[in-house]
Amino acid sequence: MTETAPLPGTARSTETSLLEQRTRGGRPTPRPREGALLHGLLRTARPKQWVKNVLVVAAPAAAGRLFSVHALTQLALVFILFTACAAGVYLVNDARDAEADRAHPTKRHRPVAAGQVPVPVAYAAGAVLAVLVPAAAAWLTSPAVAALLTAYIGMQLAYCVSLKHVLVVDLAVVTTGFLMRAMVGGLALGIPLSRWFLITTGFGALFMVAAKRYSEAVQMAGKAGATRALLTEYTTGYLRFVWQLAAGVAVLGYCLWALEEGGVPHTGLLPWRQLSMVAFILAVLRYAVFADRGTAGEPEEVVLRDRALAVIGLVWLAMYGLAVANW
Repeated sequence: MTETAPLPGTARSTETSLLEQRTRGGRPTPRPREGALLHGLLRTARPKQWVKNVLVVAAPAAAGRLFSVHALTQLALVFILFTACAAGVYLVNDARDAEADRAHPTKRHRPVAAGQVPVPVAYAAGAVLAVLVPAAAAWLTSPAVAALLTAYIGMQLAYCVSLKHVLVVDLAVVTTGFLMRAMVGGLALGIPLSRWFLITTGFGALFMVAAKRYSEAVQMAGKAGATRALLTEYTTGYLRFVWQLAAGVAVLGYCLWALEEGGVPHTGLLPWRQLSMVAFILAVLRYAVFADRGTAGEPEEVVLRDRALAVIGLVWLAMYGLAVANW
């Protein structure tokens, strides 16, 4: 039996080894397949989008109740639970959209569409997470958090099945998902949610969602393989109107919060609440640059990669913290 040895310093790829084992009648070892499957499941859970779940600290931070052992422990737990919920939804969504994703120039590389994760496995993993996470939330946190996570899963699964094909409703569902992320931290710690917090967060989320849809519509214009069927029904003019309207309402809501003292006289060194309006408006205007160019298709990429936006965000965060602390 003659076999050509590999060159020194090189190694055969896993795919080649598995192919050789199949052609020789051998059975491939399960370890590489299991590793590939676990890696595919992790990729399907969208680790890059876990940054969205940092919104769970929004309500406690706004109330000035962020820095305590109990608060940090509860928020870390809620972050993990919400991340698991979102992962379950992503698994079901990718399983349903596998055929359409294969026709998309970039989504065809997703693990389910590429065949790395079988469709039945994706469905099964998503179903397990959808059942176990709310149960764990009821045991480890509070009934309110468990109810919100159950509502989130139900709403998102309905979105995967049918709601994403309904004009305007699809925007409302995705926006509500962001709003739920911002609410869950307050529910976990028993913090009342103010009207300005809900208005600013809700319309800020709609601004980013509509900007994302607008960017997708611009980039996919005249191209085949759009996996969002509604992109062909929305006009870019309408989506532009939505994100501009949402940005305006979010800025207005934030300014009304900043200008309202709430019956508590200002005793800090500077009027940080009012000054934070400048940074907030600059952040919205900076993000609108990418929305207008049609390059805001991945909000987390815009936030993490644009240095100017990151600096503005840090300045706003510092001013907001000083306002909450009344320094």
